Amino acid sequence: MMLRRQALALGSVLLSAITLGGWTLFKQKGKTPLLLSARDDSDGKHYAVGFHLDGKQVFATQVGQRCHDIINHPTLPIALFVARRPGTESYLIDLRDGALLQTITSNANRHFYGHAVVHKDGEWLYATENDTSDPGRGLLGVYRFEGERLVHTGEISTHGIGPHQVSWMPDGETLVVANGGIRTEAESRVEMNLNAMEPSLVLMQRDGTLLSKETLSQQMNSVRHMGIASDGTILAGQQFMGASHERSELLAIKRPGQPFVAFPVADEQLQAMGHYTASVAVHSELRLVALTAPRGNRFFIWNMDSAQLLLDGPLPDCAGVGAVADGFVVTSGQGRCRFYDCRQVPLVAKPLELPAGLWDNHLHLV
Repeated sequence: MMLRRQALALGSVLLSAITLGGWTLFKQKGKTPLLLSARDDSDGKHYAVGFHLDGKQVFATQVGQRCHDIINHPTLPIALFVARRPGTESYLIDLRDGALLQTITSNANRHFYGHAVVHKDGEWLYATENDTSDPGRGLLGVYRFEGERLVHTGEISTHGIGPHQVSWMPDGETLVVANGGIRTEAESRVEMNLNAMEPSLVLMQRDGTLLSKETLSQQMNSVRHMGIASDGTILAGQQFMGASHERSELLAIKRPGQPFVAFPVADEQLQAMGHYTASVAVHSELRLVALTAPRGNRFFIWNMDSAQLLLDGPLPDCAGVGAVADGFVVTSGQGRCRFYDCRQVPLVAKPLELPAGLWDNHLHLV
């Protein structure tokens, strides 16, 4: 059956380089990358937005609920803006003009946890969800694309509590889930089980078969967000729910065939994070990992192999981070968005011609 809108092979576009304002970026068919994010305005209204990195706005679509992460379809010019926990609406958006194609409402006794993935064949989508009849029981809602619409077809367990981010391993078939370990009820962000948290990192098959489940040494260290390298290395950012004076390991790593352990971050940087990390991105080619810590107003970059700290920079309410050809793009909830050129030593930060402030904690580049 012919689709209403012609498919664009976004996932197979050849990438080349251009120079924009003196620095190098991807281009896709002559265009700079499209940055997708959730954003509010000064009146508290919620938007799904798309901007090119030269500052050109492609769309700003008002939506009913605040969104969190975004995932694009591999062959169609559409993306799902996923509701922030405990939202019940996610939005399927046309990337060319911002048209709202569908509002996806969570099933009864379910709410979204802010993240989703689309299978490489473009047919299936998996979204992290909470079972509010058994608060915190982690699920992946399973949805099928029928043209440019999503239909709920079932759900599978995440083998944990409070799943946050879900990602693909490089094989495109194995799912990795960051189970935050915190029980919450419907329409609430109040934690119910801080003295009995069960955070975990889970690898599982698409049919729900558990492959592995690992924990960190601190029970109150909630596993939240991840970056996956092309060799299968997983970097995970945490949110520590314990006492403010306690030391907490806020970045962890799982190398192929090795256990899930703390990444060696110096105490100075851990203290600066304020027990909270927001977004993690991996640059596989440069072997770098970037981390935003909005409570501490700090942005960090390390070499993921040597653990060398390459950047510890101030950035007010730093939010989403994503990898581009020569480094990372970072948004800010209160200040200017920036590009960090990581092919130079020392690293060079340059402001982007994007609107300042009010960005959510994630961005997605297509």
